Amino acid sequence: MITFLSGGTGTPKLVQGMRSIVPDEEISVVVNTGEDIWMSGNHISPDIDTVIYLFSGRLNTATWWGIDNDSFHTHEELARLGVDEYIAIGDRDRAFQIARGELLRQGATLTEATRTLSSSLGIQARILPMSDEETTTLIRSGDQVMHFQEFWIKNRGKLFADAVSRSASAHATPQVLEAISNADAVILGPSNPVTSILPILECEGIVEELRRVPVLAVSPFIGDAPISGPAGILMRAIGHRPDSSSTWDLYKGFADIFVQDIRDPADVPGSVRLDTLMTDPEKSKTLAGAILDLTRVSIGRR
Repeated sequence: MITFLSGGTGTPKLVQGMRSIVPDEEISVVVNTGEDIWMSGNHISPDIDTVIYLFSGRLNTATWWGIDNDSFHTHEELARLGVDEYIAIGDRDRAFQIARGELLRQGATLTEATRTLSSSLGIQARILPMSDEETTTLIRSGDQVMHFQEFWIKNRGKLFADAVSRSASAHATPQVLEAISNADAVILGPSNPVTSILPILECEGIVEELRRVPVLAVSPFIGDAPISGPAGILMRAIGHRPDSSSTWDLYKGFADIFVQDIRDPADVPGSVRLDTLMTDPEKSKTLAGAILDLTRVSIGRR
């Protein structure tokens, strides 16, 4: 089994490639929930939804969020009514969030709700929230402390980020710890280290379990620029340079293999150089195959 630690864009692209090689039932994905938010009475879990939509064939891969060919009639009507719904939520996407919100209000854990929704779409992979305890990524900008979604979506990442924190500590679920301990290899994809991967690593029990299994990490940086998203801004906010060397510093306590892009000028001794720019499904598949070769995993290959 291959287990991924995932955020919302970089790692799902790698998962897309892995699915061309490894059957879905041999894939587990532990997903960041630090960006979850309740909005308009519904529960948004953006990184979980990206992974669910990927495995169900519904993902809008032009944006890597939301459902392909979705409409936005409800969001547009709410705006006309003066509702400040600063995240553009598609109509079919909203139905999914309503369903999850109802499950949570009825007493289901996030893990249970995710399993129910995944099963309803016939998904064979295991998609696992990092924790059933609520913990939110917060950004401090001057004297303001705001939810990550407010920083990145509402303010479009234009505010200076002074610090990054979590609203509470969290424990990894037993299902997550099992997915790591039973893995032939764990892969940290090229997601934002600060808001996608670190929230997972901070869950109690995760790092200790990672030290017991083969772990490969992929850098999201080429030079001092992330391939996408606010990783550069937020690495500085936690006191690190926005580059592969600093990313390796965050992971080297448990990771066995570190992958950098072939174009990356940063020098990380002992790293492996691969083409990590997954600009189409074939390149994602090529990178996934190379990663399997590095970890010597051949289970269930197609």
